[in-house]
Amino acid sequence: MNHDPHLHPYPSTRMPVYAKNGMVATSQPLAAQAGLEILKQGGNAIDAAIATAACLTVVEPCSNGIGGDAFAIVWTEGKLHGLNGSGPAPASISIDNVKQKGFEEIPKYGMIPVTVPGAPASWAALSERFGKLPLIDVLQPAIRHAEEGFALSPTVARQWKASYDKFKAENNTEEFQAWFETFVPNGHLPKAGEIWKSPDHAETLRSIGETKGASFYKGDLAAKIAAFFEKHGGFLSKADLENFQPEWVDPIHVNYRGYDVWEIPPNGQGLVALMALNMLNQVDIGDKEAVDTYHMQIEAIKLAFSDGQKYITDTNNMSEKIEDLLSDTYAKERLRLISDEALLPTAGKPKASGTVYLSTADADGNMVSFIQSNYMGFGSGLVVPGTGIAMQNRGHNFSMDPNHDNCLAPNKRTYHTIIPGFLTKDGKPIGPFGVMGGFMQPQGHVQVIMNTIDFHLHPQAALDSPRWQWVEGKNILLEPTFPRHIAEALARKGHNISIANDTMPFGRGQIIWKDEEKGTYVGGSESRTDGAVAPW
Repeated sequence: MNHDPHLHPYPSTRMPVYAKNGMVATSQPLAAQAGLEILKQGGNAIDAAIATAACLTVVEPCSNGIGGDAFAIVWTEGKLHGLNGSGPAPASISIDNVKQKGFEEIPKYGMIPVTVPGAPASWAALSERFGKLPLIDVLQPAIRHAEEGFALSPTVARQWKASYDKFKAENNTEEFQAWFETFVPNGHLPKAGEIWKSPDHAETLRSIGETKGASFYKGDLAAKIAAFFEKHGGFLSKADLENFQPEWVDPIHVNYRGYDVWEIPPNGQGLVALMALNMLNQVDIGDKEAVDTYHMQIEAIKLAFSDGQKYITDTNNMSEKIEDLLSDTYAKERLRLISDEALLPTAGKPKASGTVYLSTADADGNMVSFIQSNYMGFGSGLVVPGTGIAMQNRGHNFSMDPNHDNCLAPNKRTYHTIIPGFLTKDGKPIGPFGVMGGFMQPQGHVQVIMNTIDFHLHPQAALDSPRWQWVEGKNILLEPTFPRHIAEALARKGHNISIANDTMPFGRGQIIWKDEEKGTYVGGSESRTDGAVAPW
């Protein structure tokens, strides 16, 4: 039987998913099942999140990896806890050192954009503080899929090929060879439905599980990573790995029409979503399918992003305070800039952005919003030989302008695009949500939250709703299914409208909401990818 897994000639409808004992929602069915497997073994939502995240490094390596970063918001013990698992730039890197290597901008691929990976330490920290099962047990589904192999899902196969085509053209020197050996074994690019396995990946996960992450930062894996970077003139060292610890943080929030919307504080860009929602909270929103509704959303995002891209970086290096950027006074000041015509946004001055996302919940009411990424697809294009570890290229986000808040500096965390979200009301949890996809993420958060709160859509419909994306200036990208009459009306307001050929630029989201009255969970998963909700 020969068929095209990407051909969808007929519209389809997904239903929201309900469950009593727990739920896992993510972008790949095997990973969702991995989390569910751990729940059924007696693990909690935190264990399930770790299991799902680790499994995603195997079954969706085109979006994340062991050598990437992670962030989490956890509801447990009656409160929210935030974890920033993003690593800093190496201690030996600097703007001058990068320029000495012949670069005026930080490249996308290779040794230079690699920052300290935070994902393994984040798994270990979450497990140590809130997990019920040993980390090695939680990682077993991921180890099994890496060792025995799995059948590629359609979206994963498509992204895999896109990265291969790009890397084949651009990354052909020695340091990139291990990527081809790992992900294009024997010169064969895996296709949808074909089996791919990575014994090295399995062994690395086993080592991380047995040592609670220590081998990655202080043991054999750390030594292999450091030796690889030293051989090829990279900046990352064993000392950089040894000195890393993820940071427990207090999530930040705004109240939007009676609901509290929570994000991780900078260096993440969740602040952009909160600033936009804070502006939109000041105005009456009418019908969903109305040009004025979309116009206000777009203009608010443009203004919030302008501020975010100027000020967001490692918190200690921000020239403006988070509380000032989130104040009602500043929201109203920015709102006054919005008129009936599309604006060219600029940053304001307040007084005094390839990723996987997952949600989990359990019978005890614990819930996790978790996001993990290598940044651009497979990341830097580097795999540490013999380990299966694909290294991120998060450092590409740094500015080479020494006067910019987010300028490159040793031991500094860069502006980070990946953001988990969480929703509460009156101090009680509603649940985790997120939309991954680079700089689409805050825009996706705003659209999903408004779909939920303003327009009363269930989780699946909130995710399925056609999306827009502000690109730059007055340029707006719309999904192919976006209402044509509204697109035309937006153009009349001065927006430069383009219609995308496919849905990939618009992010991939997951939602789990808790219904206190019914004692159940309801979830939705992204229809733009291989997404799945695993209920129990």
